Amino acid sequence: MGSVEREKAKVRFLLRQAMLLAFIALLAGCAATPARNPLATWVPSPNYGERRPQLIVLHFTDETSVQNSLKTLRTGNSEGPVSAHYLIGDDGHIYQLVPDSLRAWHAGQGRWGSITDVNSASIGIELDNDGQSPFASAQITSLLHLLTDLTDRLRIPRTQIIGHEDFAPTRKNDPGPLFPWKQLADAGFGLWPQGVLVDPPAGFDPWMALGVIGYPPDDHAAVVRAFHHHYRGMDGDTLDVEDLRILYALTRQLLPLDR
Repeated sequence: MGSVEREKAKVRFLLRQAMLLAFIALLAGCAATPARNPLATWVPSPNYGERRPQLIVLHFTDETSVQNSLKTLRTGNSEGPVSAHYLIGDDGHIYQLVPDSLRAWHAGQGRWGSITDVNSASIGIELDNDGQSPFASAQITSLLHLLTDLTDRLRIPRTQIIGHEDFAPTRKNDPGPLFPWKQLADAGFGLWPQGVLVDPPAGFDPWMALGVIGYPPDDHAAVVRAFHHHYRGMDGDTLDVEDLRILYALTRQLLPLDR
């Protein structure tokens, strides 16, 4: 090949590279452009922001390995496609599967307080755990680090950290009675009774108190089981005196004017 042909080949190569780069830039620009309704005239306003989650929901994967968990969270289970924003292995490694600003499919049906579409209002964190074993120390250390980042960066109240079973007690049992909620509370995360527990006054309604915390009202036995897992680390579907003391303390923290 002569020098002229080499120069022409070089020019063609450079043109192809330039066209490829331009095409990639065009695709990137299209991906970043928000969808516009063709029925309306586009008159953009600068007054908007990304949707912000209000809750962080914790799960266990009920799997035997982090690789199985990753596969499930990128495909589905018997109920269909599932995902979560984050997965934490038992070695403490943190994986992100869905951007914080998007809606992951980790919650399903249920409600927490006035929130009835938990997927749209939450960040989902899966913990690689078979549901029967204690949670690894490295895993909880990474979870605390991630919770610090998410609550600070996304401005999620640190009390708004719940388990899957808390808002879906008739369907789910994760993260279960072995999850160390007290350790999270000691680090400043989640709602936890403070101070000395005392007997509530006459007329105290524990079911109303559970509703104030956020628990759904539909099935009392299922709600008590979830409450026991979270605050007592035990099974059981009947409220006792200690439960009433805990509920009274929690409602006083949430409704301080009632003191």
